[in-house]
Amino acid sequence: MQTLMVKVETTLEQAEVLHKTMHQFNAACNDIANTAFDMHLANKIELQKIVYYPIRERYSLSAQMAVRAISKTVEAYKRDKSTKPTFDIDGAMPYDQRILSWKGLDRVSLLTLEGRLILPVRICKYHAPKMIQPRGQVDLLFKDNVFYLAVVVDAPEESPINPIDVLGIDLGVNNIAVDSTGEVFSGDAIEKTRIKIDIIKSDLQSCGTPNAKRHLKKIGRRESRFRRDANHCISKKMVAKAKDTSSIIALEDLKGIRKSTTVKRAERRKHLSWGFDQLRQFIGYKAAIAGVPVAYIDPAYTSQECSSCHHISKSNRPTREDFACSSCGFSLPADYNAALNIRARVAVNMPIAARLFAEPQATSFRAW
Repeated sequence: MQTLMVKVETTLEQAEVLHKTMHQFNAACNDIANTAFDMHLANKIELQKIVYYPIRERYSLSAQMAVRAISKTVEAYKRDKSTKPTFDIDGAMPYDQRILSWKGLDRVSLLTLEGRLILPVRICKYHAPKMIQPRGQVDLLFKDNVFYLAVVVDAPEESPINPIDVLGIDLGVNNIAVDSTGEVFSGDAIEKTRIKIDIIKSDLQSCGTPNAKRHLKKIGRRESRFRRDANHCISKKMVAKAKDTSSIIALEDLKGIRKSTTVKRAERRKHLSWGFDQLRQFIGYKAAIAGVPVAYIDPAYTSQECSSCHHISKSNRPTREDFACSSCGFSLPADYNAALNIRARVAVNMPIAARLFAEPQATSFRAW
């Protein structure tokens, strides 16, 4: 399954109606949360018996909107019963098939406090075929002064490939990624953009005016979009290469890596700013759709091990960018050497990997 963000086009009057509906809905959720927390009640059916009619009357919600508000509140409360959930007035509003209907691929009918609104939507040609069968509820979002519908759709996966090779990928900072064929996804252009954005942010933070704060948020959103787009492009190329060469994608399991590694003060912002987990997730879901298996390995010593003689030593890394084995003298770029080690640790288990990934539900394994 995939979640598509579908842009909703509105006039000023229609936007006001949607805002009013979302505000009332989320106000109702906060009211329901008070009752749920005070009564320690997380049972949806029992809670609905208590709050349904008062909520409908107090906030002018339709029957199904009230039901959805209760469901949203209960789901939030169940996650942590020690605290009372709170909802932003512009928080997402869930719509189901009773209060939302599609009018082809270019219009949608949404129930509001002032009746139904039939609104044009914008779906790109790439996503249009996936919109034939939306699944479950749809969330109405307000982001960057634009309304969106978050639509869950079926993303049919291709038949799993029969892997005959492994594509090892090392994720880094100076180079966002380097694979075991030697292809480098350089971070130079990204670093220049990051530095430029940091300078603008610093100036705005020192200014401190309301307008500067609004601009700061705008810059933050721009940086997020830039990072997301770069990760999409890199992951797309990697998955395409793996599919073309019938290869398993091998990655390091980097969960918690930022807590276990240290960098110089001057490098901290650079180390923490890039979305490596986002890139890993993008690779994972694109690979699943393409039928490409993904394997995760223990990252221990991949940067210190010689990919030729397998000697492990800190002295093998004279600089961050270079690898020179202190035992056999083998040398090459450090990131490329790490990618070869990642590939080797999965390749040695190729018979196991091929068997595991023949199973439709098997999406990853840990080698070594």
